[in-house]
Amino acid sequence: MGRAFEFRKGRKMKRWAQMAKSFTKIGKEIAMAVKQGGPSPESNSKLRAIIQNAKAINMPKDNVERAIKKASSKEQEDYKEIVYEGYGPHGIAIVIETATDNHNRTVANIRSYLSKLGGSLGTTGSLEFLFERKSVFKIAKNASINLEELEFELIDFGAEEVFEEDDEIVIYAGFTEFGTIQKALEDKGFEIKGAEFERIPNDTKELSESQQEEVEKLLERLEEDDDVQNVFHNMR
Repeated sequence: MGRAFEFRKGRKMKRWAQMAKSFTKIGKEIAMAVKQGGPSPESNSKLRAIIQNAKAINMPKDNVERAIKKASSKEQEDYKEIVYEGYGPHGIAIVIETATDNHNRTVANIRSYLSKLGGSLGTTGSLEFLFERKSVFKIAKNASINLEELEFELIDFGAEEVFEEDDEIVIYAGFTEFGTIQKALEDKGFEIKGAEFERIPNDTKELSESQQEEVEKLLERLEEDDDVQNVFHNMR
């Protein structure tokens, strides 16, 4: 298996653990997608992918429709995607993706979490080289799918890794191949259960159990913040 598989195997997907937090996250993603590409899923591929993610976490259809309607109105907050970079305890690199309507509040909170829990906020772009952005898709697994044949088919569309995970098949591709892979899967009739972006560390750092606990405490605090969408790190 490749680097993406190992990264996914070891990563704790805590941000999906809290239902309310997950719905808020999806709601913000819908708002930004509608602002960028319009309210129609048929013509807005990014919105279509977000709706698939909403289904995967059992977000009610009514909630999704209300979020789309609100995003098309003047009452919708104007969210901006802002990425913060910094270090946690023991030199662990951390990238924090946010969706915020108040940059000053968000940066103040993140700086506070980092400084109080043994970390520090870095400058924009200072840690980009430590991570590689990837497109990630999950499709439903069934008996008719031959994993090796599927991988060969999708390589032509930019897929880099294809592997099984529980009752799903996970596909990793380059960041810029998102739309190409999405269209290929839809054209082939696969049931897409999730689509997102991940930042995979180019190298990981191993810590002792007690050191890991210190880093986990900071990661949990960051993920609890309402403005934070995703948190990535290079701790093994």
